[in-house]
Amino acid sequence: MEPSISHQTSPGLVEPAKPQKSQSPWALARRKFLRNKIAIISLVFLLIVCAMSVLAEPLTMPVEETAKINLTQMSKEPSADHYFGTDKSGRDVFARTLHGGKTSLLLAFSITLAVITIGTLVGATAGYFGGWVDNALMRFTDFMMNFPFLLFVIVLKSIFIESSTGTLIFVISVLSWTGTARLVRSKVMAEKENEYIMSAVSIGCSAPKTIFKHLLPNVMSTIIVQATITLAAMIVAETGLSFLGFGVPINIPTWGNMLQEARSPDVLTSKWWIWIPPAAVLTFTILSINFIGEGLKDAFNPKSNR
Repeated sequence: MEPSISHQTSPGLVEPAKPQKSQSPWALARRKFLRNKIAIISLVFLLIVCAMSVLAEPLTMPVEETAKINLTQMSKEPSADHYFGTDKSGRDVFARTLHGGKTSLLLAFSITLAVITIGTLVGATAGYFGGWVDNALMRFTDFMMNFPFLLFVIVLKSIFIESSTGTLIFVISVLSWTGTARLVRSKVMAEKENEYIMSAVSIGCSAPKTIFKHLLPNVMSTIIVQATITLAAMIVAETGLSFLGFGVPINIPTWGNMLQEARSPDVLTSKWWIWIPPAAVLTFTILSINFIGEGLKDAFNPKSNR
């Protein structure tokens, strides 16, 4: 019989370490983001605000009820019946804050989605094709960047006095995609010089397939970070326009409309419950989005050790 061969290692020898499986960039980014406590807290806060705004009607009165004037409940301080008190028209501030958040966040998310989509398509097309396509699209982008945004909104508001939220979404989206387009273009121009893009082109991949299957997934981290920055900017834009009277119609509750209605001196000095709730929720929402954006930027940055 052949002698049996022992596979046991001698005490003096150390087993070679097994090679560890390398993590994908997305997995590394997720781990770095989850270690950012400020970003996680901000994300939780934003999700709570979004959930309460979406559930505004089950939690409070219907949105139609928030527009009714109640002369017997004018400027009531916070109580068990009205958590945030009532405004000068007798309307519940808590209900209007939640319904206003629903409108403001819906506008901001809709505009951000439109801006990112238009900017990504224009920037990716210009960066990939180059030449006269790039020149034409970038000259058009430069023209849109120089367009007077506020003046255009004021003129449109003057023409369409009863303009809806859809009109506001369309106007802001059409005038706000240029920064995203230039950013995506620069990233695509750098990325398309890599060997995997040249290999995809050499085997006959069409331009749309190369852009959407190979290029955009590799610049998606930049697009996601840009989306968070755009989201915060759109909330500020909607609030500013509504505060000036050129945004959402005054009969629809938004954070900007609530602040616009509460700007009288007597409210600012002695009726704090009318303006502090929408102002506080608006401020913390914008801060949370900015912290999330900073966390995503650090997570996707391979040189960041934060």
